[in-house]
Amino acid sequence: MNAPIDHRGSVDSADPGRPADYPPARLSLRPPTFPPGPVCGAWWPRTDDLAAELASLTDVFDASHGLVTRIASHHGSWPHEPRVLSVTGHTVSARWYASGLDPHTIRLFSCGARRWDLLVVPPRSEAGAAARLMTAAADPALHLTGTALMATEDASG
Repeated sequence: MNAPIDHRGSVDSADPGRPADYPPARLSLRPPTFPPGPVCGAWWPRTDDLAAELASLTDVFDASHGLVTRIASHHGSWPHEPRVLSVTGHTVSARWYASGLDPHTIRLFSCGARRWDLLVVPPRSEAGAAARLMTAAADPALHLTGTALMATEDASG
């Protein structure tokens, strides 16, 4: 089973609003040798506060895939939809779409013009369900959208 990757966020001393030790990102990604499917993996944030959660996620991508400069998500997927979010050492601009993006995903863009679509596992998910969703989203043999992954989990639960 592909266990979620547990990444510890780093601290930006220039950002006095950043907690001294924010929690690691709960993230599971497809192996880089496989082409992406409708999603490239899954992210399980701890809360539905995107502004508070995004820094630990971008830390992982900034270090391994290039600086995250933008995100996109479905309008209504998060309770608050800021246009600009502060993360470690920089800001990320956000776009909110009423159509065209799966409501269960978040799209990250790096300055290298790369993009990653991640299933967003609902923060209040039971640990077993979250683990199954994260494993399925990172499975290179599966080519399911975020909505299809959620429906599969709902049907089995």
